[in-house]
Amino acid sequence: MRSIYFDKDIPKALLVKAIKPVWKDVVFSGLSSAYFADLPEPELPGLRWLRVQNSACGICATDLSLLHVDADPAIAPVALPGNQRFYLGHEVVGTVAEVGAGVTRFQVGDRVLMHTRYQGATCLSQEIEPICGQCRLGNYPLCENASAGLGPQGVGGGWGDGYTAHETEVYPVPDWMSDDQAVMVEPLAVAVHTVLKRLPEPGQKVLVLGSGVVGLNVIQALRAFSPDCHISAMARHPHQAAMARTLGADEIIRGEDGYEATARITAAKLYRGMFGNRMLLGGFDIVYDCVGSSQTLHDSLRWARAGGAVVMAGIKLTPAKLDLSPVWYQEVDLVGLNSHGRDDWHGRMMESFDITVELMRQGKLSINGLITHRFPLERWREAIKTAQDKRSGSIKVIFEYSNAT
Repeated sequence: MRSIYFDKDIPKALLVKAIKPVWKDVVFSGLSSAYFADLPEPELPGLRWLRVQNSACGICATDLSLLHVDADPAIAPVALPGNQRFYLGHEVVGTVAEVGAGVTRFQVGDRVLMHTRYQGATCLSQEIEPICGQCRLGNYPLCENASAGLGPQGVGGGWGDGYTAHETEVYPVPDWMSDDQAVMVEPLAVAVHTVLKRLPEPGQKVLVLGSGVVGLNVIQALRAFSPDCHISAMARHPHQAAMARTLGADEIIRGEDGYEATARITAAKLYRGMFGNRMLLGGFDIVYDCVGSSQTLHDSLRWARAGGAVVMAGIKLTPAKLDLSPVWYQEVDLVGLNSHGRDDWHGRMMESFDITVELMRQGKLSINGLITHRFPLERWREAIKTAQDKRSGSIKVIFEYSNAT
């Protein structure tokens, strides 16, 4: 089983961080904690476990952050003992190749998506009874027993030939859905979860900060859930700006100062203090920060109106340094999320995946134009560099495997 994975080895990580400024490709060397390995084919470790043979997998920014050792050992998740080895690749569609005797949800030949496995163990995958409060609600990424270390863990991931998983960690692919559509379910589900964290009312003005794949999917999720809101999108590259417009953005902010753009679009009052300090009174009703850096969060809190909200969809695996005073001074809500979970849709609590698949079936969420590059696993370094360099025109880069349908 070929697989690309990352081990939590803090001394190695610190060494790579120190060398990266002078040798960018150190992350592909033997000094790195990231490995491209041919592992022994694992046995199914339990009756309710199954094996998946991969067909296609997307390259996600979170995987790239781990590969490039961008994670800081001081952030909270690193303290958890459950997070030791990360098999990269989770936007993956594949076919069930083997099932344990206790598997009831799937059979050999079924197409599946990785659902919760990459986020860590849950009460369900560890077969813990009674399950914790978060798992009872269906918020599996927030499982209170994620680091309990009970029972086996899956081997392999999306960046490779296949993986093993507990049957509760994968999701069935509908017959009508293509492999390309299936690869995009997880990133679309993140956008669905993002928008439903704070849904705009008709006529409200919102900003989507960042037009990578997360931001672009947030734009189309906003159009699906709140078609009468006004969407501004901040984009860095021309192809991102064009796609943001295609997916429903009313206004594109590119090459314009964000404070001045916010004042122009929302009629907010812009004030300038000493040392470049700027503040707005008024602003966007909701800002969806799809970058998540210290700078974008700092600005997002100042671009939201009093009583508005900033939804933090982008993830940076480093501690943030920013001014939080708008949270109390303007009573701006700062809302976080962990990928996908359970959401309120039409008064019903449903899994983000279920909502996403239904909206895709209805044609309200589309993948058209989002998958821009395809690579075999053998060209993994080229694929990763293409995904990182947006000047290549990349939006979503995927690996395709020989058994793809």
